[in-house]
Amino acid sequence: PLESGMVDDFVNRKHGRSRVAYPDEKFQHHSLKPILEPTYGVIVYQEQVMQIAQILAGYSLGEADLLRRAMGKKKPEEMAKQREIFEEGAKKQGVDPNLAIKIFDLVEKFAGYGFNKSHSAAYAFLAYQTAYLKAHYLPEFMAAVLSADMQNTDKVVRLVQECNHRKVKLLSPDINHSYFIFTVSGKGEIIYGLGAIKGLGEGPVEGIITAREKGGNFVDLFDFCSRVDAKKINKRTLEALIRSGAMDSIGPAGEPGYQRTVMLLAMSEAVKTAEQHVRNETIGITDLFGEKPNDPAIECKYKKFNHISSETSKERLSGERDTLGLYLSGHPVDEYSDELGCYIKRKIFELKAEKAPQTVAGLVMDVRMVRTRSGDTMAIISLDDKSAQIDVAVFSETYKEAREKIVKDEFLVIEGQITADNYTDGVKMRADKINTLYEARSKYL
Repeated sequence: PLESGMVDDFVNRKHGRSRVAYPDEKFQHHSLKPILEPTYGVIVYQEQVMQIAQILAGYSLGEADLLRRAMGKKKPEEMAKQREIFEEGAKKQGVDPNLAIKIFDLVEKFAGYGFNKSHSAAYAFLAYQTAYLKAHYLPEFMAAVLSADMQNTDKVVRLVQECNHRKVKLLSPDINHSYFIFTVSGKGEIIYGLGAIKGLGEGPVEGIITAREKGGNFVDLFDFCSRVDAKKINKRTLEALIRSGAMDSIGPAGEPGYQRTVMLLAMSEAVKTAEQHVRNETIGITDLFGEKPNDPAIECKYKKFNHISSETSKERLSGERDTLGLYLSGHPVDEYSDELGCYIKRKIFELKAEKAPQTVAGLVMDVRMVRTRSGDTMAIISLDDKSAQIDVAVFSETYKEAREKIVKDEFLVIEGQITADNYTDGVKMRADKINTLYEARSKYL
């Protein structure tokens, strides 16, 4: 892209790796040196565009501002008119018209994305500050950006992947330690924010934190329901907290899948017990044995549910994805990690744009159907292999052959072309062949 080329050119000129020219070695004019010298001959600011028009083509400041606007809008008719004005003005200034037009073309390319100087300075200062914080306070920085975008699941997914790649530990949400936003523990671990759980607004979180600060950590589900304001917590909220893993720390002993299954079953009874406790307190009735639902000495009330079967790993992870928008305590691809080496050379995070076909494998997270200009149907698959996600374009012919395989939560092995994605600065894929895991086993093993 042009912008990347300009940045590389600026850096290389600054460090003496490239020759400084005003603005280009082939097409330059001595009168532009005072304007472009501070930026090593590279056109960076909108003010420089206006000054070039003034000096080289005799524009007034007002006319130069009109040129700047026209270049920003990129209207062909307007630019054709400005080209003539610029060429004619350069002639009057004694500048070779051919050289003037070549410089005009260069100016036009840079002006399409240039900022004014004060805007550029503000952005540069902000970029410097955030880069410094990211370099020296990485957990705090990542917690802050996660908090800023926690209502945007797609951004949270990308930021969580960034945490994983940078080896920053991200802890699951926890009603005894989490706050509304993402925070950082004393060990430099990021604690998931309760506000990022789908369906959990500021009201319920405020009720949880208020009860926790007033009476200490919660002991079990019954204790939680009896202490948190019932007006702020309903069964839907409780279910989201349990399925996201935010209540694992107060569940019965066992694996997370078992804990969450038991708490989901005990939820109704916990709510009823809490409601009865509130009614008794209101009318001054004391329990016969003096027990309170929040008494940590009471034997855990989960016992009556301990005969149930634990939910599967897939069900547990599905609950996390439904409530958090991502898998946090594991990934369905883990089940096939030993096998994947037979099909692929690189994980999605390691992919690079190449002309040769490449193969990727992962779970279908989302499928978007798109109608092409010719009226055909194509699909965009979001494929996830735990290391990262990639968008895979499945054009009409390939889609017709594989449409029944392209299903959410299906594990696919896809061959195709990997190209650069200029929008995300990552890579994207065009699918040529799509296989299910069963088909891949038959083909590769």
